[in-house]
Amino acid sequence: MEGAEDTEVSLELPSLVRIYKSGRVERLKGNDVVPASSDSPSGVSSKDVTISPDVSARLFLPKLVDSGKKLPVLLYIHGGGFVIETPFSPTYHHYVSSLAAAANVVAVSVHYRLAPEHPLPAAYEDSWSALQWVASHAKGGGPEHWLTDHGDLKKIFIAGDSAGGNIVHDLAIRAGEEGALKAGVAEVVGSILIHPFFRGTHENEPQDEPKDVTGAWMKTFWKFVCPNSTVSDNVYTNPLEVGPSKLAWLAGKRVLVCLAERDFLTVWGRMYHDRLASSGYKGTVEILETKEEGHVFHLFNPECENAKEMLKRVVDFINRDD
Repeated sequence: MEGAEDTEVSLELPSLVRIYKSGRVERLKGNDVVPASSDSPSGVSSKDVTISPDVSARLFLPKLVDSGKKLPVLLYIHGGGFVIETPFSPTYHHYVSSLAAAANVVAVSVHYRLAPEHPLPAAYEDSWSALQWVASHAKGGGPEHWLTDHGDLKKIFIAGDSAGGNIVHDLAIRAGEEGALKAGVAEVVGSILIHPFFRGTHENEPQDEPKDVTGAWMKTFWKFVCPNSTVSDNVYTNPLEVGPSKLAWLAGKRVLVCLAERDFLTVWGRMYHDRLASSGYKGTVEILETKEEGHVFHLFNPECENAKEMLKRVVDFINRDD
């Protein structure tokens, strides 16, 4: 028989996760898993790899038309508020597989540790480890032959949605600032932030932001993802805090920020785009705002015309010659 502490909720993030007094964590979505496959209808093969004791990934390899041609490499970071989802769920398996097929890239979908068991910055550190692991395959090194045989490590793209879009920003800043990916050997060419989870609480707060995502909501959320901190307005959730001089260090030649008109995060995404564009960043900064759509609509309705149009824009961004 379960004890009272195992049935009494101590903290809940509605529709995402509950924590019980016993310490048990119940995720309310994102728990389903689909196996990797070598016979998908699109011709994309997938397999799972271990990067470190804390980090794993699902790799995707499109059907090879020219076996001698090296393909760009896409590192994908899933969303889910830092608390739910994995690369192995039907949602992310199918989306990243469709990206690999449409853009003709080798994709690495990262499985990072989730809060609340592993509070931030675990997700950032795990994703950084995955990027370094990908880069280790430059010049024929590294343990994964899909990357050594078929990946062009001078053409690395990093992409992610929601919390994953937030992590993409962190990766691009670190790759540019720390110089960990040596130019000419392994390079981040571009970053794609899809409906990124950026958020502040003070003078940057837009007047037209929906009231149900301010104040109390953020305090509850922050208890899940970073319980040792009581400050929700910081460089994790609000990169505007870092200042334009640091934004200018962002790695790569180009950045694409994808937004959705009805997403409560869009106003912050616009500010991020504008601040980055005026920061002194030497690359190009692009924005795509989809009308009459909500947060990560493309994951829930991938066959709608707006989702197809966004996929086309992402593919064009990756395959552009410049």
